[in-house]
Amino acid sequence: MLFGSEVLCIGSATLDTFLKVERSLAKIKLGDKVLVSSLEKHSGGGATNAAVALTKFGLKARILTKLGRDHDGEFIQKELCQHRVENICLHHSHRRTDSASIIDYSRDKDRIIYVHKGASEDLKESDFKVADLKSKWIYLATLTGKSWKTAERIVHLAWEKHTPILFNPSLYLAQKGKTYLKPVLGVSFILVLNREEALALLGRKKGQPQKLLRALQKLGPEMVIITDGPRRLYARHSQEIFSLQPPQVRIVHTAGAGDAFTAAFLGAYIKNYSFEDCLRLGQANACSVIQAKGVKHKLLTEREAWKVVSQYKIKVRKERR
Repeated sequence: MLFGSEVLCIGSATLDTFLKVERSLAKIKLGDKVLVSSLEKHSGGGATNAAVALTKFGLKARILTKLGRDHDGEFIQKELCQHRVENICLHHSHRRTDSASIIDYSRDKDRIIYVHKGASEDLKESDFKVADLKSKWIYLATLTGKSWKTAERIVHLAWEKHTPILFNPSLYLAQKGKTYLKPVLGVSFILVLNREEALALLGRKKGQPQKLLRALQKLGPEMVIITDGPRRLYARHSQEIFSLQPPQVRIVHTAGAGDAFTAAFLGAYIKNYSFEDCLRLGQANACSVIQAKGVKHKLLTEREAWKVVSQYKIKVRKERR
């Protein structure tokens, strides 16, 4: 039975400002006035990124995220409407909408990201109707502050209704540790995170991917995926371990790559693709997004994702146990 949506994406919504600086960071001193060569603004945040990616992939997705009553919130809401994504949050926050400034230092081929958490930390149970939570899947991105307790409550309600949960925590949450995250980890069906987040969650400084997967799976999730940027990603499903080497592509910006991968993986899983094909399609979406600024411009449809899989010959390898 299809309820209000196939996926309800819960997390933050941010206004991302991309700044490009031609000078080397090492040559910039405190007090300098630095010329910016380009500036772009796009909506971001785990909830909006995932919902738009799922919609592009051909599924119906809604979000639950709290915005401020400000221009940034209006900008984000306008983009959501353009992508036909509904936000079921009933109220605005008295705090400002979340924002992020991403400064690219082109000569250093590196970046600095400044993040302000505001409205997303203000999500309360009074901000939504329980009936509106009905969906086939819950996609839980990052919520911090008192909103985390609200997320725990939603996850508990989903668990009671046997609604499967995909959990995609950021480094902010992972650093809280497995004990803090136990209420969600224990009932999650799929866990997706990058290598740095996996180590932080487990409280380790290093570890082989295969061992990290096993340790994470013991915390509750049936499926665990660890991405590692351009390096090989690893995944564990039941008792099998798989790996995938991302193809080499021209990287313009890596913001949103994780969300693009995770959303397409879930979309493919909902469409009953094999686990290996879900990994391939997720990787195809991530490869596309990193070739442009803005986390939503290069999201792929299902058909487009298959073309990228074919173009780059994306293969999945089953690891020896």
